[in-house]
Amino acid sequence: MSDAIPNTGFFAGKTVFITGASRGIGKEIALKLAKDGANIVVAAKTATAHPKLPGTIYTAAEEIEKAGGHALPCVVDVRDENAVKAAVDAAVKRFGGIDILINNASAISLTNTEDTDMKRYDLMHSINTRGTYLLTKTCLPYLKKGNNPHILNISPPLDMDAKWFGSHVGYTMAKYGMSMCVLGHHEEFRPFGIAVNALWPLTAIWTSAMEFLSHGGDSAGNRKSSIMSDSAYVILSKDSKQFTGNFLIDEEVLKAKGITDFEQYECVPGSPLIPDFFVPAKSYEARYGSKL
Repeated sequence: MSDAIPNTGFFAGKTVFITGASRGIGKEIALKLAKDGANIVVAAKTATAHPKLPGTIYTAAEEIEKAGGHALPCVVDVRDENAVKAAVDAAVKRFGGIDILINNASAISLTNTEDTDMKRYDLMHSINTRGTYLLTKTCLPYLKKGNNPHILNISPPLDMDAKWFGSHVGYTMAKYGMSMCVLGHHEEFRPFGIAVNALWPLTAIWTSAMEFLSHGGDSAGNRKSSIMSDSAYVILSKDSKQFTGNFLIDEEVLKAKGITDFEQYECVPGSPLIPDFFVPAKSYEARYGSKL
């Protein structure tokens, strides 16, 4: 966790439902909010340890409790409507409601059309787009009653540049589906005072999953997931009635808060940074002074 954005206690007693929270960005956001004393619902599939990926919902819950939060680990496959409903019901029973939903769970396959089998296509769309829609729909009755209610999707700006579609159109469609939920839901939920925003990293973020996918490769050029948790903390602290419908880039969020030292977030300080997928040209050019 980073101290660049200090914890204020703002989230004490608030209930935050996070999908994919057993590791990576989801867990990092959970730990940041836990330092305030938040109630965290750790919703993920990992109940037993993966041989090559550390962390389960139970180890994440232990870390959350040690950080100062209150954790409820729930085995949830976001494709399973019954499992989602059971987890939401358990959260409400344990904590009395839901104030924040973070749709972080996601599946990826950077393959072209010919190399993307339909099983993989269906997996990406059922987790990314359908899972986000299902969690939002199921949490909505409780978010309507929430304290400064927010939905935050970890998804990119809707940049319709063909370069984001040409190499992996199946994944792009699935990820943009999460962002289309932001576009639609922020307007639909405006009368309820529920903020709906998207957050996306400017650069590649190094997580245990990235390490696994790169077969233990080098983290140089990546940033730590703490830049996403600090950005999420800033976004979720804002007035839900006023700050909604935004597609946000992590570095831009923190710059607006006066952060100027971004080297603290780098895995290998000074290494050239690797831009993430879907970063709009204007965001890249503002940071690097050159075109993608």
